[in-house]
Amino acid sequence: MSLDAGGMGEVNQSVVLLFAGQGAQEVGMGESLASGYEQARLLIERADSELGKPLSRVMFSGPVEELTRTSWCQPALYVHGLACWEVLKSRCPFLHPAAAAGLSLGEFTAHAAAGTFDFSTGLSLVAQRGRFMDEACAETDGSMAAMIGGDEDAVRALAGKVDVDVANLNAPGQIVLSGSRAGIAAAVAGAKDAGLRMGKELEVAGAYHSRLMIGAQDKLAGVLEKVDFSVPDFPVIANVEARAVEGASDIRATLERQVTGSVCWSQSMESLLDAGHETFIEFGPKPVLAGLLNRIRRGCRVVTVSDAESMEKAVKELS
Repeated sequence: MSLDAGGMGEVNQSVVLLFAGQGAQEVGMGESLASGYEQARLLIERADSELGKPLSRVMFSGPVEELTRTSWCQPALYVHGLACWEVLKSRCPFLHPAAAAGLSLGEFTAHAAAGTFDFSTGLSLVAQRGRFMDEACAETDGSMAAMIGGDEDAVRALAGKVDVDVANLNAPGQIVLSGSRAGIAAAVAGAKDAGLRMGKELEVAGAYHSRLMIGAQDKLAGVLEKVDFSVPDFPVIANVEARAVEGASDIRATLERQVTGSVCWSQSMESLLDAGHETFIEFGPKPVLAGLLNRIRRGCRVVTVSDAESMEKAVKELS
């Protein structure tokens, strides 16, 4: 590609934006961004004001037990992801998002980045979603487990046998099950007999992306009904169907179904790769999505932006 008039960066460099989901949080997230870039500081301060609670304190200082709670974690990841994107696009105006995707909660961040709804609307949605999911966790006795090795058919057969749900199809050989605590314990115990390398129970508050979250899904559906969705500025991939959403009713339905439905991350990334996209930018405190993408297809170009240091590295690499 030709260089722009200033000689900095490529004209309309096509990139796919990826936004982190729960599990990528880390105490200290956003602190160096707020210290180093005014756009990030103002966005984080705005989130504190609109939520009416000290999100920045929990992001910067923890404790980790508080940050890990869904009601804090989801707004924190949403604000962090958008702060990273706001700074990067101001530093690299030649970047042209060709598509966006986000893992679970990150799908809301992807929609905000694409202009489906504004920052404040998205912040309110994820704060309520997090609270509804916390409530569902308190009302049910659920857990989750990662199934490592083996193929999807074997994992689905095991899930059916112990009556739990497939929560995340993260990458080949990495599928997460979700459901009752007893069912998850049975899945872990039966993993090797099912032909899998191992099953490992996860340290989570409940059974996310399973039927046990139906209470949260119903509450979120009522909130989503009142939201006016715009046409995204670029395609946003829905977790539950691994395809770009089309229109307000489609966006509303896929965001609702996502609460109890499977996160088809591997299929989503494969569809983007098969479409010819070559450069992915991950926004999250940890390079979780970069690791998954390289398991899905080795050699992918993924630039991770998490803090001020990685921001400057990304600017140099992309310019």
